[in-house]
Amino acid sequence: MKIIVPMAGRGSRLRPHSLTVPKPLIPVAGQPIVHRLVKDIAKVLKQPIDEIAFVLGDPAWFGDDVVESLKALATSLGAKPSIYRQDQPLGTGHAIMCAKPSLSGPAVIAYADTLIRAEFDLDPNADSVIWTKRVANPEAYGVVKLNENQEIVELVEKPKTFVSDQAVIGIYYFKNVAVLKGKLQEILDENIMNGGEYQINDGIKRMMAEGKIFKTGTVDEWMDCGNKNVTLETNTRMLGFLKADNKEQLVADSVVNNNATIIEPCFIGENVTLNNSTIGPNVSIGNNCVLENATVKNSLIQTHTTIKNANLDQAMIGNHVKYDGEFKAISIGDYSVLE
Repeated sequence: MKIIVPMAGRGSRLRPHSLTVPKPLIPVAGQPIVHRLVKDIAKVLKQPIDEIAFVLGDPAWFGDDVVESLKALATSLGAKPSIYRQDQPLGTGHAIMCAKPSLSGPAVIAYADTLIRAEFDLDPNADSVIWTKRVANPEAYGVVKLNENQEIVELVEKPKTFVSDQAVIGIYYFKNVAVLKGKLQEILDENIMNGGEYQINDGIKRMMAEGKIFKTGTVDEWMDCGNKNVTLETNTRMLGFLKADNKEQLVADSVVNNNATIIEPCFIGENVTLNNSTIGPNVSIGNNCVLENATVKNSLIQTHTTIKNANLDQAMIGNHVKYDGEFKAISIGDYSVLE
């Protein structure tokens, strides 16, 4: 089994936090988004992962440090890491084809801007499984249309009339991903674009037209990381899941607690110092931070940051920030100083 992860986008909706760190590398509940996504997919698959291929953007943006972190992630799962580049933003189908040498055999394709919680078995009779989540407002999403055998027969984008309540979340399984590769190559050769881009859906529709069987795999939770507010919501939900699972250490042993109160659930990384502060609930704090005379809840703070005299709620703060003040619902990027 392979996992293919297109992640070349700049994450403009998450600025300023994605100005210096690619969005998939921004941590949620103590781990980068893409790390959590790949690990959760590996758990669902319940089989060995042979290769994980990452499709990155410009090397000036996705540099050596990003490459090394992704290689380490793949190796930790017993998989061969492969790195590809998408040099132009030409869509989801084009991004997949940038990993052409890896497109063979069974594979999962997962776009790295979402997190999931799921527990299901892949249907052995399906040529492909499209992972979905039941939603209350399907008109706002791309959804699947099913026949009487519960097979997917059509993909419908933001339907004006009810088609189904199962929204496509951007994770796909292919029994033989080379079939998709062939269809996407046809799309590229024929220069078939939608919205100025080559789309994975056009390749999938050609597979359906040839009678390939598509089924759904419905996830229990689907968590977005598209902008600041939904990323904070995802951080809160993930902390709750991790506390209930009780499988990850959420507060490091190296945390220095000087008259501070921690209200669970929280993630607090290595070498964090808490002085006269109240932290939580639903707070993630990265390594090597200092918080002094601070009350922080429902917030995400990255690494090497100092927070003083603060009362924060719904705040997202980057790396190497110095903050001393009385603001509240803030969004501060890396290397900012407010004193």
